[in-house]
Amino acid sequence: MNRFNVKAVAVLVLLSGMVGQRMAVAETAKPADVTYTKDIAAILWKNCAGCHRPGEVGPFSLLKYQDAAKRADFLVQITADKRMPPWKAEAGHIQYRDERRLSEEDLAKLAAWAKAGAPEGDPKDLPEAPKFAEGWQLGEPDMILKMEESFTIPADGNDIYRCFVLPMNLSEDRYVEAVEFRPGNRRVVHHAIMYLDALGQGQKKDAADPGPGYESFGGPGILPTGSLGGWAPGATPMRFPADMGRFVKKGSQLIMQVHYHPWGKEEQDQSQLGVYFTKAKPSQVVLGIPMIQTRLKIPAGEARHRVTTETVVPADVLAIGISPHMHLIGREMKVTATAPDGNKQVLLWIKDWDFNWQGAYGFATPIPIKKGTKLELEAFYDNSQDNPKNPNSPPKMVRWGEQTTDEMCLCGLTVATADHASMTALAMMRGARIGLIFGGGFPVDNMKQAGGVPIPDDYKAVLAPFDKNSDGRLSDDEINAMPPGVKERVRAAISELVGGAE
Repeated sequence: MNRFNVKAVAVLVLLSGMVGQRMAVAETAKPADVTYTKDIAAILWKNCAGCHRPGEVGPFSLLKYQDAAKRADFLVQITADKRMPPWKAEAGHIQYRDERRLSEEDLAKLAAWAKAGAPEGDPKDLPEAPKFAEGWQLGEPDMILKMEESFTIPADGNDIYRCFVLPMNLSEDRYVEAVEFRPGNRRVVHHAIMYLDALGQGQKKDAADPGPGYESFGGPGILPTGSLGGWAPGATPMRFPADMGRFVKKGSQLIMQVHYHPWGKEEQDQSQLGVYFTKAKPSQVVLGIPMIQTRLKIPAGEARHRVTTETVVPADVLAIGISPHMHLIGREMKVTATAPDGNKQVLLWIKDWDFNWQGAYGFATPIPIKKGTKLELEAFYDNSQDNPKNPNSPPKMVRWGEQTTDEMCLCGLTVATADHASMTALAMMRGARIGLIFGGGFPVDNMKQAGGVPIPDDYKAVLAPFDKNSDGRLSDDEINAMPPGVKERVRAAISELVGGAE
C-alpha cells in the first residue's frame, strides 16, 4: 500500500472563474453606457472582494472606486486572459458550488469601462456594499481545533506548505456534517486542507521536524485515513445534506495542511477549525472513489504527453464533488463519466492547470452515479524546456513521486452511499486507501456487519486462500485461523486500509 504514498490535495474550492476572451467581448458594450456605480462595482464585489479587501490574501483592495479605477486596464487584461479570478474548471459542462465565473457580458462591461476612462457614475446607482461575516458562520462548533502555537511566515521566499497535527481526543467514532476553517492571518493563508490520521503517522513526522508542525509539499506526507475537506478564500462553509456525514475513527488526529504565501512582511498565523458533528449516526456515509495512474514516464522535452486511466464504479452512489491533483508540469485534465446506458457526462475539464490554484469542486446538485459507470481520466503534461513551470532544467524523465520535481496523476470523486454492500464495494476497489483522501474514513463497524473487512483488489491473489467462504471479505474468524506472523501482518494491513480497525 505504501507505494501509493500520495500527496493529494483534497477536498477545497478556490476563488471564482471567467469565460471568454478580451477581444471577443470588447465590442458588445458601449463605453458611454458603463459606469462603476451602475455596472462594475457589483461585478468586482461579487467575484473579487472575497480576497481583494483589507486583511485578506489579495495584494490590493477592490472595495472602492479609487481602488478599481487606477487598475482598470490591468483588470481587463488579467480577466481576459483568465489569470483572475483563478477558477480553473471549464464552463458548459456542469455547475459547481461557489462558482463565480465572469460572464461574457461582465468581461465586455469591464473592457468598455476601461476604454471610456473608468467613469465613476452616479453615486445613487451604487448597490449595497457587501457584508462579510464575522465569527463562526455556521454557529458555535461542537469542537474547535486550533494550532497549539503560532507559526512564523517570513517576509519573502517561496510558498510554504506546512502540516500541523491537532489531537481530536475522540473516545468514540463520530460523523462530521460540516467544518469551518478560520485562518488566523488572512494576509498569508492561501488555502488549507484537513486530513484525518488514525494511525499516528503525522505525529511522528511532527516530532522529527523542528518548530510547529512539519513541512510537506503538495499533501500531508502520509497516507491519510480520511479527510474533512478544505478551505480557500471565497469558499462558503456548508453542511452536508440531511442524514449524511464523514466517518471519523475514535483516536484520530487532524492533520491541517496550510499553504502560506509570503507577501513582503514577516507574519504570524494560528489558524483554527470548527467541527460540526451529526446529531445521530447518518444513513449516508461520505467516501471517495480514486482515479489514479502511478505508472508515469513523462519523457524529457515532450510538450504534450498524454496519460490516461479509468475505473468502474462498483455501486450506486451520489457524487457530491471532485478533486484533481497534478504537480508542476501538469497542463490539462478531463474526467468523463459514461453510464451503463452509454450516456456521457463531463464531470471536470481543466485546460490550464495551475498547481497553486488547484482545489476541490463541489457539485451544485448531487449527481446520481449508477453501478457500472465508467470514469475516464485524461491528462496532459508539458515536460519541455519552454514550460516556465518545469522545475527541471534541463528537462529530465519524470515519474510518479512526492517531490517538487516528480509528478502525479490523480483525481478523486467524493460520493455518498447508504448501504453496507456499497461501502464494501468501494473499499474493495483498487486504490481504495487513496480514496480516503477524498472522503471520510471507512466505517469499520458497518463493514464488519457486512461480513468482515473487504480484501483490496491488490491483495486478493495473496489472501484468497484464507477467504474460506469466498465472499471477498475477511471475517474475524478467518483472520484468527491464519498462521502466526501472517495473522499479525494482515491485521496491520487492514488497520491501514480502514484507519485503525480493531
